[in-house]
Amino acid sequence: MKSFLPKSKSELLLWQMHAFIILVVAGLCSGSSLEINGGDGVAAPREFDYFKLALQWPGTICQRNRHCCSSNACCRRSNAPTEFTIHGLWPDYSDGTWPACCTRSSFDIKEISTLLDPLEKYWPSLSCGSPSKCSGGKGSFWGHEKKHGTCSSPVVGDEYNYFLTTLNVYFKYNVTRVLYEAGYVPSNSERYPLGGIVSAIENAFHATPSLACSNGAVKELYLCFYKDFKPRDCAVRSRSLQSEIFSQSSCPKYVSLPGHVSLGVEDDGIAMSR
Repeated sequence: MKSFLPKSKSELLLWQMHAFIILVVAGLCSGSSLEINGGDGVAAPREFDYFKLALQWPGTICQRNRHCCSSNACCRRSNAPTEFTIHGLWPDYSDGTWPACCTRSSFDIKEISTLLDPLEKYWPSLSCGSPSKCSGGKGSFWGHEKKHGTCSSPVVGDEYNYFLTTLNVYFKYNVTRVLYEAGYVPSNSERYPLGGIVSAIENAFHATPSLACSNGAVKELYLCFYKDFKPRDCAVRSRSLQSEIFSQSSCPKYVSLPGHVSLGVEDDGIAMSR
């Protein structure tokens, strides 16, 4: 029988290179997120590189909503949120991918019972959808976001500390206050320079954020942090920072920060992206 074992060091090195290429291609084909869980006989993903705090602008999100329910903060009328709210605190890799569902631990709302008031105000759901959860099936918005928390555990610990840490970072780096002080306030008619919004945040936190827009309106804003929660750039710096921002963002050069609008009665079927 013909032997398939390498006959020399150079042939062994060639085999190893082929194996490495196969692994890289397999990883790329698996998509942008790595939903691998540890503790169930499956190898856990490597530890993440940095945190991304994702914030939502309610005026833009709520304009896309057409259905009211008790869990949708857009339906609170005069009590609807009018400042950036939390979407999630996400552990990310520097290559643009991210881990999720690193364990199969179930979300337990009792673990965060003492945080419910600030969570309802600053981390509310802005839709009536039931997003997926790590343990299978559908669940609450917070249960869905815990899939990121399971991969943050090397830094933040358990479920309670994940939500508490996120709230503390949100309060410390108050984007809404920074923008208000710079003159960027909710308006259904005004358009603001994207570069001005970015500069206001850079001046306050000494790091570059990134933004996502929908039809010219700011939908989400991201602040990035090292694992010790010191701010770091989200966008890669280049000779022309504004060129980098415009090329990497879904936002035009002038953007809006819509005020809250009344909702209709029809479901729009918005899905959670992360």
